[in-house]
Amino acid sequence: MAAFTSDAGPDLGFRLVQNSFVTLFWRRNLLEECTAWLDEHGYQVTSLDAAACSSEGDLLRGIGAALDFPDYYGRSFDAFNDCFGDVASYAAYGIAPEATGLVLVFTDFDVFAAAHPESAQIILDIVADNARRAALFGRRVMCLVQSSDPQIKFAPVGAMPIMWNEAEQSNASRQTG
Repeated sequence: MAAFTSDAGPDLGFRLVQNSFVTLFWRRNLLEECTAWLDEHGYQVTSLDAAACSSEGDLLRGIGAALDFPDYYGRSFDAFNDCFGDVASYAAYGIAPEATGLVLVFTDFDVFAAAHPESAQIILDIVADNARRAALFGRRVMCLVQSSDPQIKFAPVGAMPIMWNEAEQSNASRQTG
């Protein structure tokens, strides 16, 4: 099945953020197809393996390293919100000024979320909230979350629901590989 066809609209980046700044993926090949398109269209794609993070601190450190947060980054939710807010507003770190937008990708997020459900929700909420602020200034920031659990659900983030990508919206599309 082709996941992201041009007949649904030519701008995949827009389609990904039109309903929510955090989008779920089950099939890795769909995520790879999506991130390849975004990369080809000038987005900075930054990926983290959430399963490798055994604690909230590990994930916050990983995000900070991947986005080149400053040395004073405190690796707390408040510090993450402050620094990611800077990134979303195209500060001097985290995203190249010439990038079309930033795509933060978490793979195997279900593993981290199962061990740290509250932290997983808070991190996604911070990302969504700052992505919404970035959009107010004409900047695109999005988060793509890959889960090996096809039934994973999260509470709304940034006052918006987390939705499955357009190719995997139906439960039936997540039943077979």
